[in-house]
Amino acid sequence: MWANHEVAGFLAWLREWNLARPDHLRTGFYGLDVYSLWDSLREIFAWLEANAADALPAALRAWHCFVPFGEDPHRYAWSTRLVPASCETDVVGLLAEVRRRTLGRVKDDPAAFDAVQNALVAANAERYYRTMVRGDRQSWNIRDHHMSDTIDRIAVHHGPGSKGLVWAHNTHVGDARATDMAQGGMDNIGQLMRQRHPGEVFLAGFASYTGSVTAADSWGAAEQTMPVPAARPGSHEDLLNSALGGPALLVFGSDRSGRWLTEWRGHRAIGVVYDPDHEGGNYVPTRMAGRYDALL
Repeated sequence: MWANHEVAGFLAWLREWNLARPDHLRTGFYGLDVYSLWDSLREIFAWLEANAADALPAALRAWHCFVPFGEDPHRYAWSTRLVPASCETDVVGLLAEVRRRTLGRVKDDPAAFDAVQNALVAANAERYYRTMVRGDRQSWNIRDHHMSDTIDRIAVHHGPGSKGLVWAHNTHVGDARATDMAQGGMDNIGQLMRQRHPGEVFLAGFASYTGSVTAADSWGAAEQTMPVPAARPGSHEDLLNSALGGPALLVFGSDRSGRWLTEWRGHRAIGVVYDPDHEGGNYVPTRMAGRYDALL
């Protein structure tokens, strides 16, 4: 999602923008997710090697535990389902060691902050993949709680005057309590941020009647440009297209008692994986008044 020309161009621009400003007025660019297990382990190795070489054995134990799976987290996860053994103890031990070695350094040392975050990614990624292969919906919550905790950790790192813009799919951003996700016991970033920081969070969603999107037809498959068919009759997208007929920004305001805002309708979800030929499964029952504060 980030390894593309658009993001590369943006980061090149952002670097120049930041260099013209003092440190406390600069803007950072952070990843939130757990999909970097091996990259995170490498980053931890590099930090320990430069700052606490005597702690490398803890990192080696975690690395050697994962080596047989060839940097394929799904192979690792399936193995834990077949054999009751995992790398959990090793990555949790590594996290504890990194936290101990960075104690008192995280606030003023970006590299130490980065090391702790990578250790948390490794620990939570291991737990996420192991839970996911069991078909347990709790894997969703592990991931979204990790991302929400990361947002809070970054905010604390930058101080009380800092502000953040979080970019994620609607299913993560829109408050889960205003969808059928709540019935399945699933939380998400939008819900958790509102609960943790009442009055300080603004949730903006996206919707489109038709067009095209970059996605894949399965996890790990190559990205491709896919057509987005016209929205299903009766969906939020269909209603908005009929009412507005073109691009719009809707800001909901404090009074959300209107009929459209309070009724339940399908709202199309397009993620990393998308199948335009099976549109029926792409819609999430949604009450707009509770899910977002604005819709583009």
